[in-house]
Amino acid sequence: MPADVVSLLQHLVRIPSVNPENTPGTDLTGEAEMAKFLSGWLEALGAEVTLEEIRPGRPNLIARFAPTDGRPRVLFGPHLDTVGVGGMTIDPFGGDIRDDRVWGRGASDTKGPMAAMLWALRQTRELQKSSPIAFDFVAFMGEESNQWGSKDFAKNHAQEYTFALVGEPTSMEVVHVTKGSLWTTLRTTGKAAHSSQPQRGENAVMKLARALDTLDHHLGTKLATFTHPVLGTSTMNVGVFNGGSRPNIVPDLANAVIDIRITPSLAESGGALKLLADTIADFDLPVEIVNPHENPPMETPADHPVIKALLAAGSKLAGAPWFSDAAHLSDGGIPSICIGPGSIDQAHTVDEFISIDDLEKGAAFFEKFIRDLATK
Repeated sequence: MPADVVSLLQHLVRIPSVNPENTPGTDLTGEAEMAKFLSGWLEALGAEVTLEEIRPGRPNLIARFAPTDGRPRVLFGPHLDTVGVGGMTIDPFGGDIRDDRVWGRGASDTKGPMAAMLWALRQTRELQKSSPIAFDFVAFMGEESNQWGSKDFAKNHAQEYTFALVGEPTSMEVVHVTKGSLWTTLRTTGKAAHSSQPQRGENAVMKLARALDTLDHHLGTKLATFTHPVLGTSTMNVGVFNGGSRPNIVPDLANAVIDIRITPSLAESGGALKLLADTIADFDLPVEIVNPHENPPMETPADHPVIKALLAAGSKLAGAPWFSDAAHLSDGGIPSICIGPGSIDQAHTVDEFISIDDLEKGAAFFEKFIRDLATK
C-alpha cells in the first residue's frame, strides 16, 4: 500500500494505461491493469468494487464504500486511460520525482487528480458508512477517444447519483461549463488523370480546398454568433488534410478532418452537425460528411448545492473550451463538474508532470470537502 498520495501517484503512472486508439506509441495499451490495481487497493480499504467491461478487456470501475440504501450518492470520476506516449522526452512510465514534481504520462491528465481523489477517500473511509451522503469512486475507460465508458455509465447508472466530480487538471477550480465538440471528416471525390493533361481529370484536392475556404468564411461567421459569457464563441478548426498520391497524378480523393467546438446556444439551436450540413447545402459544396461524432457541451448551474460546498471549501468557478466525460454524465442526467490538481497546460505534453505541492493540496481539499458534507 503506498504510504502517501505522492507514492500512490508514482504507482499509478508506472502502470501503463494508454488508450489503444489514435496512435498510442506503445504496445502497453488498455485500462485492464490499472483497473486491476485499483480494485485491490479499494477493496483493501473496505470498498465493494465492480468492473463493467465496456469494450473487450477495457472496463469501467465502480467502488462503493456505503451500501445502496437510498441516501444521496456523489461520485468522484477520473478516467483510467491516457493519451499516447510517442515523442515523449521523458520515461512515460517512470513516475520519477525531480524538481518537486512527479513526471510521466498521466501525472497531470488524469492520474494526478485520480490519486488526490483516492487519497481523500482513504483518509475519510471511517466516515463512509455513517455519512448522510455516499461517496463513490468511478473510473471511466476510453475518455481520450469516444468516451465509451462515461456514455455507458450515464445510460445505466445516472439514476443512482445526485452529482459527479470528474477528475481533470483544473488547478482545483470548479469547471462547471465546457464546450462540446463535433469531429468529422469532409470528403471530396474527383477523376484521376495524368498531370500533363490536368484538364482531363477532376482535382479532388482543389475541390476540397475551395470548399474549406467557403466553410471557413461562411460557417465561421455563423459559429461566431453562438456566444457564451464564459466560453466565448463556437469555433471551427481544420486539423487534418490529405489527398493525392503523386505529383504527376490528378488526385481523385481528398479528406479533411475538422473540429467544431460547440457552445450551449449552438447545441440548443440544433447542434454543429446540422449547421454544417445546412451550410454545405446552402452553398452547394461538393463535399460528403463522413463519420461525424458530436459531443454535447456542459453547463451545471453555479448555485447547485454541491458547487456551493466546493466554493465554500476554497475553490472558484471556471469554464473551459475542452471536452470531458463530465458532459456525457451531465447530458445523461447527473449534474457534473470537472475538478482536480494540476494544470491543463501539462496535459498531453512530451514531458508531462504535476507539482507535488499541487497534488498534496488537491488531496487535502477533497478530504475537507468530504468531511464537510459527511458531518453536516
